[in-house]
Amino acid sequence: MSLLTETLARIQLPDQTCEEQAKQRLDRLTKPPGSLGILEEIAWRLAGIQRSPLPKLPLDKVSLVLAGDHGVVAEGVSAFPQEVTPQMIFNFLQGGAGINVLARQAGARVVVADVGVTGPPLAREGLISCRVRSGTDNFAIGPAMSRDDAIRSIEAGITLLGQQVKKRPALVGIGEVGIGNTTPSAAILAAFTGVAPEEITGRGTGIDDQRLQHKIAVIKRGLAVNQPDAKDGLDVLAKVGGLEIGAMAGVILGCAAEGIPVVLDGFISGAAAMLAKSLAPLSRRFMFASHVSEEPGHRYMMQKLELKPILHMEMRLGEGTGAALAFPIIESALRIINEMATFAEAGVSEG
Repeated sequence: MSLLTETLARIQLPDQTCEEQAKQRLDRLTKPPGSLGILEEIAWRLAGIQRSPLPKLPLDKVSLVLAGDHGVVAEGVSAFPQEVTPQMIFNFLQGGAGINVLARQAGARVVVADVGVTGPPLAREGLISCRVRSGTDNFAIGPAMSRDDAIRSIEAGITLLGQQVKKRPALVGIGEVGIGNTTPSAAILAAFTGVAPEEITGRGTGIDDQRLQHKIAVIKRGLAVNQPDAKDGLDVLAKVGGLEIGAMAGVILGCAAEGIPVVLDGFISGAAAMLAKSLAPLSRRFMFASHVSEEPGHRYMMQKLELKPILHMEMRLGEGTGAALAFPIIESALRIINEMATFAEAGVSEG
């Protein structure tokens, strides 16, 4: 049995009895029912995921940043050259990137892994190698990768999750780095939903109107050339996806199999979430949406995944920054259900 098959077989529905018990406690706390909004939903969902009516603290928090490059960059879809990917990786390792700052604030570890950066393997202390291959091929002229490579990228994420998250309870955030990765993400969304690329393709690194129209045309060409099968997530990943996107999908599936909540970042992690859901529909029950990105397609993703973004921050950086921002809010939800008194405990009369 392959690692992917074995992981999919272990994914179970969160404990609905624990969810209901958590909802009952939340309704008895010294506040009007539902008055803490999404915080309450986070709390009862975590109860189901942890399989405990009173979900536990403290959390082992980790931000996993997956790196990969994209052959479609050759089509001129990005404002930045591909050399920026390894340069940003080194910035992560030195602690100078946005994700490092926000993860430090949240008390989270940052783990950076190379899944498929173009060129020879990078050798830097602290960088984890989950390498499948040196970047993807240009999906505008053929498949981004083979089906075997797509499976290997997902299994790389599953393996990384197992290696890096050993303590329970845990909270995992996912992020990425890879120049051009909004292009395959838009292609994945279009493949799964049939929505026209014009409606879901954004400016990524800040391209102008002319290059945006070119980017849309490239996505359309890639979809026409490859004809990805929306009913087969592996086919979509192989034909128009990315190695780091596959690895993030693997992290999500690994979290679902292990009973660990996973916090999505923006548009690229949303593409990974759609892939994970296509392979294991129950995996959605372990996902939390940190924020809604400025990329126009991200709202479509949130609707398709039936997830409520916690934050609306007009962000589009990636790296897992949105997920790190959401960590303290998720911890706040846990503290509410654990530390806030019920009416009976406080001696307060209920209305």
